[in-house]
Amino acid sequence: MTEHLNNFSAVTTDAVLRAKELCGSPLYLYDGALLAAKCRAALAMPNAFGIRVRYAMKANPNRAILRIVAGEGLLIDASSLNEVRRAKLAGIDYDRMILTTQEVPEGDDRAELERMMQSGLLYNACSLRQLERIGDFAARNGIRLSMRIHPGIGSGESPSRNTGDHYSCFGVHLDDLPAALRFAEERGIVFSHVHSHIGSGGDPEIWRLNIGLQLGITERFFPDADTVSFGGGLREARMPDETAADIEELGNHAKTLMEDFCRRTGRKLVMEIEPGTFIAANCGYVVTTVMDLKSTGGGGYNFVIADGGMEMNVRPLLYGSRHPFYVIGRDGALLSSEFGGGRDWEAAVAGKCCESGDCQTITADGVSYAHKLARPSPGDTLVIGGAGAYCSAMAPMNYNSHAEAPEVLLAPDGELRLIRRRQTIEQMTENEI
Repeated sequence: MTEHLNNFSAVTTDAVLRAKELCGSPLYLYDGALLAAKCRAALAMPNAFGIRVRYAMKANPNRAILRIVAGEGLLIDASSLNEVRRAKLAGIDYDRMILTTQEVPEGDDRAELERMMQSGLLYNACSLRQLERIGDFAARNGIRLSMRIHPGIGSGESPSRNTGDHYSCFGVHLDDLPAALRFAEERGIVFSHVHSHIGSGGDPEIWRLNIGLQLGITERFFPDADTVSFGGGLREARMPDETAADIEELGNHAKTLMEDFCRRTGRKLVMEIEPGTFIAANCGYVVTTVMDLKSTGGGGYNFVIADGGMEMNVRPLLYGSRHPFYVIGRDGALLSSEFGGGRDWEAAVAGKCCESGDCQTITADGVSYAHKLARPSPGDTLVIGGAGAYCSAMAPMNYNSHAEAPEVLLAPDGELRLIRRRQTIEQMTENEI
């Protein structure tokens, strides 16, 4: 019997088991139809004078994923030179990318960056030093830049995902902005974009507040800017009790403020956003096999030991993040779903790494806890949802010399396509001397 894991994805028990037959366990499985639908939803966000959506490729940079989002009309937000190179290898032109990075390229990297910019790459200056290093080249060649502003406010799913507060070092802080603008004026540097990103998965109210703050900064300091980017960080709901950001409401709020800005200044600004989690998170699943069941006694926990854990999904260990679980029997029956029934047993869900933090049910303080799910048997399939963003991309995959896992795409026609092979031991060690 084929059953859907939940009510928003095309992934079924049959697709999960077929993916395991295709490349073994553990693996990542992605819903291509949902991925495309999320791209279209982002592009439909209300706006005043146009919207550009840049996919934050750090969420999941697989070539097949990049090609789907680019095919849906999204641009690319890259966080490193190597991400720019990967996007180019996926067939995406430089003039569809912005580079927002902590790097200060020198030598060959600097020369390559300049060639990329001459081919249309938008460079987002994130510090005074970056601006000083690239400013003269940009001015000489008539290349407009973007500037990332550190607004002094931020919000994230956890403190380590807040990128706009005083304990986060991203962007040019407002205190340094006058010096940056003096330098730009002296060199003849022009800024077409004003950018900020305040955090990932944070409070939508802070996201709203930043819209007004950033428009005020743009009006006061950036007379030539035609685009304002509010970054990403749109909250997604991985669990049934979580509430996703209302992007229609946020879009309408931005639309109202940008129309007011236009009436005041005569300037029609294009809005940009840079979602990663919103686009990819709920499109992805970690598919594992239950290897063992354990217990730590009457005062402890039951444990499910799966063949994939922190080396597949490190978010619980890093942030205390929660992910939905699905248990599938060897006969293909859906024994339990986070969005349905069968959750009549409690256990912590652990992986195979020699690390106490290798637990998919762990608090932000590093303490494991028991979660409700069906009691599986060894050989059953345990699926971890909400794993399309910041899972394969951030995985410490070679810890304990575990191999980088394969990735499989479920196409809209139901076909399964292998989009990354499992790493071999030879690949794991080939650069060792």
